[in-house]
Amino acid sequence: MNKAFIIAADKIVDGQGNLDHCKSLEQKIQQLGFNIQQLEIDPLRADWHRPEEVGHFRSGCAPIEALTEALQLINNGGKAVVIHGQDHIKSDYSRGERQQMMAVYGADYPLTQAYTELSYEFMRQHDLSAEQFKRMAAALFENHKTSYLDYVAANDLDEALPDERWYQPVTDLFRGVDCANPVIDFCGRVLICSESLMQTLAIDTNQATEIRSVGLGRLNEDGKAQIKAIAEYAHLRQAYQQACTEAEVDFAAALQQGEALLDVYTCYPVVPMAFLLHSGLINSLDELPDFLAKHKITVTGGMNLARGAWNNPALNGLITMHHRLINESQTLGLVHGNGGLGYRQGAAILSTA
Repeated sequence: MNKAFIIAADKIVDGQGNLDHCKSLEQKIQQLGFNIQQLEIDPLRADWHRPEEVGHFRSGCAPIEALTEALQLINNGGKAVVIHGQDHIKSDYSRGERQQMMAVYGADYPLTQAYTELSYEFMRQHDLSAEQFKRMAAALFENHKTSYLDYVAANDLDEALPDERWYQPVTDLFRGVDCANPVIDFCGRVLICSESLMQTLAIDTNQATEIRSVGLGRLNEDGKAQIKAIAEYAHLRQAYQQACTEAEVDFAAALQQGEALLDVYTCYPVVPMAFLLHSGLINSLDELPDFLAKHKITVTGGMNLARGAWNNPALNGLITMHHRLINESQTLGLVHGNGGLGYRQGAAILSTA
């Protein structure tokens, strides 16, 4: 199997940042006569219920699914692939348009209600009370906040913690700070190439990350009728285990030893709870508070604080993970994607090259 490497990963968030490194390398690749295959993460405006076009990906798992396609293209002899996502959620939509387009299960079944019902089913399966769930959700937010403050300090960004009104309940289980905040202008690019092209370009291996593996798990359907099956998260466990097996790594051990970084999808608290439990990073939910006290589970602060433009949070995670791995001492990174109400699950493992 041909190896695939991320050689550039850039983003612009609310006008900060640029795509210069990616664009300059893409131009160089084209000047050498190589084709760059394009994979697109669909924006909010794309009809959620329309079949995906070839080379297009939709849902919170989309960037991980696109990474799978990129690996296949490289393995089949392709030399370079770009994964691109752009969604100016803040600038290109009115508040009413955002609300209408995000009502993917219909106006009578908002995402907050869907995730509340999913959480109650998850709680039933694990014998959790509402108070226990809310305490765990609060611990998750504090973990996200620690990562977020580190992230803004390291990247010289303006700190923007939520004001007091976001700490008020929006459902009987969630506060505003516990839910994803998608109101952000985002554009991101990840440039992936084969090992031979990386050598032709004379890319320093210290400036590249290898895509070690991608694992995917998917139920046939999404939505209210699938809540019981989603809450069991067997497909999440499958995605994680596939990624670890193909990468030939014990990710949990690497994380415990301080050799790995993690970016869990944090749209609603039930998702990171499920990931930590069904990946085996914790053996029971009772262990969650102690685990969170020792390990950061996002590299940005998650969708709650760093925010994430609709289908692009995992792309943001991949970009940030790439830079963390080439600049810090850890050698492994795992990025998680969660699609829809959770019927699509993905896990990608990167390593230093």
